[in-house]
Amino acid sequence: MSTGYKITEKDGLYYLTFQIVGWIDIFTRKVYRDIVIDSLQYCQRHKGLEVIAYVIMSNHIHLLARSQCGDLSGTIRDFKNFTSKKFLKILEDKQESRRDWMRVVFEYHGKFKKNQSFQIWTHENHAELIYSQKFIEQKIEYIHNNPVAAGIVEKPEDYLYSSARNYADLESLIEVIKADFRWKTV
Repeated sequence: MSTGYKITEKDGLYYLTFQIVGWIDIFTRKVYRDIVIDSLQYCQRHKGLEVIAYVIMSNHIHLLARSQCGDLSGTIRDFKNFTSKKFLKILEDKQESRRDWMRVVFEYHGKFKKNQSFQIWTHENHAELIYSQKFIEQKIEYIHNNPVAAGIVEKPEDYLYSSARNYADLESLIEVIKADFRWKTV
């Protein structure tokens, strides 16, 4: 069921949220977070994805991004499809203590999609078109403060899987295009 949050402007800047079905905390494991990082880097290099800000939380991802190619929807679709396959492969190949439970949840959600046995990501991307500098700043602050609000870290830039590190000029996992605004910590 659609919420109305769709990518309508092909070259627009969007705030996106991708969540795992059933809110499964898949990203508490490094192996899954690293698949996301590798996939984002691939999309940056080969699909024209421009990442302005991001954070990988335990069961969802926030992105502030746009497409150089004017196909953000296609890039996100491919990203979700590829990462889903990699996540399922980890469930098959690796020792995952939650394996059986996760498979049940992914199979259950897959029943609602035609020709699909599993579903990892929800259908929605919760895409919000960014239309002002103030909105950009608000979304970046929200993205970066997610790990602080969740009690994971005290300062946004202490969280490794976030662009807060880029904005604080610290070593980071992926490159971002920094928005022009004054960085501040909590």
